[in-house]
Amino acid sequence: MKRFLLACVSLVALAGAAAAADLPPPGQPYYKALPAYLPPYTWSGFYLGVNGGGGFGRSTWDTIGGFDISGGLVGGTVGYNYQIGPAVLGIEGDIDWSDIRGTNTAGCLGGCQTSDTWLSTVRGRLGYAAGRFMPFITGGGAFGDIRASAPALPGGSAVNAGWTIGAGLEFAAIGNWTVKAEYLYVDLGKFNCGLGCSALTIDNVSYKTNLVRAGINYRF
Repeated sequence: MKRFLLACVSLVALAGAAAAADLPPPGQPYYKALPAYLPPYTWSGFYLGVNGGGGFGRSTWDTIGGFDISGGLVGGTVGYNYQIGPAVLGIEGDIDWSDIRGTNTAGCLGGCQTSDTWLSTVRGRLGYAAGRFMPFITGGGAFGDIRASAPALPGGSAVNAGWTIGAGLEFAAIGNWTVKAEYLYVDLGKFNCGLGCSALTIDNVSYKTNLVRAGINYRF
């Protein structure tokens, strides 16, 4: 019985010594290390957001040649991502109020202007999930109104469908929020302003722009 009691006392003493070895020196806080593994971030799901930025490009008239256009835009975004391994497949649409415009005074007495008041894109996206970073390429359709005006003439406008292509980088910031920056080249084609812009029945007006935008999205 004495030997049994001595063995129990010895085990208790050894356990206490082991526990004491895990404690920090006196005066230092005790903390337990967190596990090294964290679950990977997933990009799948629907999202809504806002975007804004600026554009610069070129408009060309048959009668007066080409001139620069520039301005700002802001609007909303909706999209969906589906992640397969590191690949992220998605579709995204946006519609922006736009004030991208330019005026030619050299070839047009009093100034001829090209502008648009809204711009929309519907694009596919292909991204690479590198943790919380996702670089992506994108491309699809673009839609907007091209407006042309000339002094003492009624001018003209048309809603045109064109195309867009670009690339960007998105970052998962905190919770379900992500931030992104992107570049898009947009070509809305051209329309015939005709007698509304000049003395000719055919006067084609084109609209091409480069967009640089930032955005904030909330993923559901």
